[in-house]
Amino acid sequence: MYAHILIATDGSELAEKAVEQGLTLAKTLGSKATAINVTEPWTAAVSGEWAVAFPVEEYEKAAAANAQKILDRVNEAAQRIGIACETVHVRDQFPAEGIVEEAKARGCDLIVMSSHGRRGLAKFVLGSQATRVLTHSTIPMLICR
Repeated sequence: MYAHILIATDGSELAEKAVEQGLTLAKTLGSKATAINVTEPWTAAVSGEWAVAFPVEEYEKAAAANAQKILDRVNEAAQRIGIACETVHVRDQFPAEGIVEEAKARGCDLIVMSSHGRRGLAKFVLGSQATRVLTHSTIPMLICR
């Protein structure tokens, strides 16, 4: 049914539930699994006075270390479940765009990710990466709440 599942994670507790679901589904179906973490561009994450206090090199170093920590937890979960999982850190992209592009580039046929299910003003202010992926991707999605 699904040959290659892309599992998106930001390392949050909710995202870890999606990781578990995605890995379990991949094992059950005999699918290939790839986990992705996307780091926003420095200019989107740091602005104003913070840009002076937190130079781009420090941001990139911290972002790479954080992504590695998140993806290491995915590998630990994959080992517990008994499945191999490739991991990828996409740098300098907005999460939704990075997820969609990586899924296409890797030939994935399912994207698994979590959604906080925000509504109203919270959704407007904080946005929804899951909604953006759903809007911009032609690949089926499994959204975990």
